[in-house]
Amino acid sequence: MTEEFKLLIQQKNYEEAAASVKKPEEAASVLSELPEADIVPFCRALESDFLAEVLVLLDPALQQKILLGLHDDELEEVMEDVSVDDTVDIIEEMPEEVARRIAEEEEILALLEEKKFSVLKPLLSSMNEIDLAEVFDSAKEEDLPVLFRILPKDLAAQMFVEIDRDTQEKLLKKLNDKEIKDVMDELFLDDTVDLVEEMPANVVKRLLAQSDSETRAYINELLKYPKDSAGSIMTIEFVRFLPDMTVEEAFSRIRAQAIDKETIYTCYVTNDKSELIGMVTAKDLMLADPKARISDIMEDNVIYCETLDDREEVARTISDYGFLAIPIVDRERRLVGIVTVDDAMDVIEEETTEDIERMVGIVPDNKPYLKTSVFSIWKNRVPWLLILLVSATFTGLILNKFEQMLSTVLIACVPMLMDTGGNSGSQASVTVIRSLALGELTTKDTLKVVWKEFRVSLLLALTLAIACFAKLQLIDRLIFHFEYTLAVSAVVSLALFCTVVIAKLVGCLLPLGVKKVGLDPAAVASPFITTIVDAVSLIIFCGLSIAILG
Repeated sequence: MTEEFKLLIQQKNYEEAAASVKKPEEAASVLSELPEADIVPFCRALESDFLAEVLVLLDPALQQKILLGLHDDELEEVMEDVSVDDTVDIIEEMPEEVARRIAEEEEILALLEEKKFSVLKPLLSSMNEIDLAEVFDSAKEEDLPVLFRILPKDLAAQMFVEIDRDTQEKLLKKLNDKEIKDVMDELFLDDTVDLVEEMPANVVKRLLAQSDSETRAYINELLKYPKDSAGSIMTIEFVRFLPDMTVEEAFSRIRAQAIDKETIYTCYVTNDKSELIGMVTAKDLMLADPKARISDIMEDNVIYCETLDDREEVARTISDYGFLAIPIVDRERRLVGIVTVDDAMDVIEEETTEDIERMVGIVPDNKPYLKTSVFSIWKNRVPWLLILLVSATFTGLILNKFEQMLSTVLIACVPMLMDTGGNSGSQASVTVIRSLALGELTTKDTLKVVWKEFRVSLLLALTLAIACFAKLQLIDRLIFHFEYTLAVSAVVSLALFCTVVIAKLVGCLLPLGVKKVGLDPAAVASPFITTIVDAVSLIIFCGLSIAILG
């Protein structure tokens, strides 16, 4: 360490000090001599890729100081440039708190392959179930039971819910009956029902064999509800109070039952007939007098859903009101279950994915893309492509009929008209479909929607028509020397104006009409809008061209 370098460090000029070090070996030597207070600031001044080279040269004690001192974003940049093998070597020497910060999926799988279970066990046990699920989904099938057995029982069950269905099936086939029973005992009933619905018959048989008779009865009851209903996603594991209980008694019940309940932040009050009459939150209970009656502090104006309500409507209600859970009642208003916010989020994600897939002409599939076979992707995409192929025949027939009457210059404008019309219609349809999905619109609002979109379409059509006229005259005619006369440009611009207006009206009306007859707007909107607008735009363009230009 030179005197000049020491002076820079004393002056806290870490940037210049770092710039003066040219080789990783030199930096490693310098770090071993630096005062402890200067180690991390000096490392921060080094380039992340350079620090990565330096890190692997240091002793474990110095590595630990640096890894603990860097912020998460800084550490992430540095570790990206450290190889998996070097990271694994570092992890082996680090305490759990440090290892957890730098261990990624690749390093964990490398540790598993090298059978370093003494390092893996504390590391995995400290991880979140979501991160663990990613590791399991990437692991080899033969390694799944080994990974599973390393985990504590409760964490293993929480992780099991988060892994994808294929991984669940592979893992269940490798576990013995006792291990399956341990998983089933830890799962909430709604998660168990989801599992039973997704697994093949031979796996379901093993699952049910390891469940007690009461659990099997509840599973069978929940499986009776329609797939898209609130009953199919609700859980029966919630805390229930009677109105004449005291707050003190309520806390005693929570302490006794909380371990088996999915949520205790919102509790529900029922009478002796199990009818829902109120609710209290954990905050209400904590702020109330221990001797107060539940009936005195409960909220009796409870928002609820029924078992046969559409699950998407339930999820939207939870989102609109900001609930952590919502009670589900039967037709007699007896409380039979609750839907929690995590289940609502899953529903919203699934429904949104389905809508997006349907809007682009794909049959919905719940499998992740990389785990979907080529044949399945083909099967999901080909129906709409075949339908659109046949429907495109109409535009071909229109063009063939008028082709002889149109000049080459006019024919060249057809793609622009069709694309602009299709895009305009899609904009309107996506806006309306989104509003329908969020409950912002109903079919009763059809006239309001049409009036708004008509005014929007006039402004957009006028803007695009002016831009089109300018393009044809200033760019296509003057620069590229195409034969666009003022009359031709005016006809094309007028056709574009009419196309945009009609496309916007079709785009907003079609989803509303489809919704009115009880179909899914996302399933038919975009593909059919494109076909309709293409045909209409061609008829308008050809008609105006022949009528005005002759």
